[in-house]
Amino acid sequence: MKQLVVRPGRCGAILACVNPQDITLPDSMLPADGRFGCGPSKVRPEQIDAIVAGASTIMGTSHRKPQVKNLVGSVRAGLTDLFSLPDGWEIVLGNGGTTVFWDAATFGLVDQRSQHLVFGEFSSKFAKACAEAPHIGDPTVIESDTGTHPLPTAEAGVDLYALTHNETSTGVAMTPTRPDGADAGSLVAVDATSAAGGLRWNTDDVDVYYFAPQKCFAADGGLWLAACSPAAIDRIERIASSDRWVPASIDLGIALSNSTSNQTYNTPAVATLIMLDAQLRWMNANGGLEWCAGRSDQSAATMYGWAEASSYATPFVADPAQRSSVVATIDLDDSVSADDVNAALRANGILDTDSYRKLGRNQLRVGMFPAIDPTDIEALTACIDGVVEQLA
Repeated sequence: MKQLVVRPGRCGAILACVNPQDITLPDSMLPADGRFGCGPSKVRPEQIDAIVAGASTIMGTSHRKPQVKNLVGSVRAGLTDLFSLPDGWEIVLGNGGTTVFWDAATFGLVDQRSQHLVFGEFSSKFAKACAEAPHIGDPTVIESDTGTHPLPTAEAGVDLYALTHNETSTGVAMTPTRPDGADAGSLVAVDATSAAGGLRWNTDDVDVYYFAPQKCFAADGGLWLAACSPAAIDRIERIASSDRWVPASIDLGIALSNSTSNQTYNTPAVATLIMLDAQLRWMNANGGLEWCAGRSDQSAATMYGWAEASSYATPFVADPAQRSSVVATIDLDDSVSADDVNAALRANGILDTDSYRKLGRNQLRVGMFPAIDPTDIEALTACIDGVVEQLA
């Protein structure tokens, strides 16, 4: 027998409802895989199999020896193929994740001053790092309302424009664009942590496309990677050879020289590299970035179409052109508690559909990365409807 729980309503009324954790959905309704987190994201079983296969040949071996260096080389080649990088571009990598890369970029990419587009929790962090750095000028910060994105504006004296391809906290995506009229030699650096591998981009508009591998690439965190144009490489090498002091662990010059030798400055997490390499092989074998982006597009069309047709759900991002195809944020009517929906889904093996905590909305957030089967997104929408019906 289902338990009745008395709880305060959002408007102060007392509501009686079914305990969400007692709700049971039929097996026929459930997705084949219930992982919809926005990072760490669903890991395909084949990636774990790749770790097991390397248990006695690469795991626990020196990262200065051929086995690991060949693995790093395979990752670099796989990303070059996936992004169709022109000649002269390099894949640079290092330990620490995107948060560490922001510090590295503050030392090794910004020459004098930067401009930042801020439209969510993560896009604000690089701006904060540059604002607090004593060796460069105060950055320009262009903000927009939550659920939208601003656009870069050419500005004299700005030598690095910091954009975000996909704001993981809000589900807003933008097309990275080089601002018209920018100073000659200025760079465009794009945070692509939740976009890389799932959204399209043009190398003509970008100089540094950086990310961590725990989203579309379904690996673990603790690693940063950056696709760098020849102009970005020149900037990195020039700053590295200047008298600017940079801690060795975040020195992009050191990272660049190590990366072109297919290694990292300090010991990497080899299992993460194995998972990333396996995912890249899967992506490229199936058709590359266009195939991956198309798969996420299909999931997004299902998710947003369901929300637009729903009586209680609405896409949080009002402008369809700014809605992400890899992270969907869906607002629920005040009569439906997102916490209750999430609890009921979790009780049925459907995981990590919670909204971003600091956004503070009655909202679901759903990862739609390439590894997530579009048919599972369709099943998820049916499960949400089933939960809401029982909660009512």
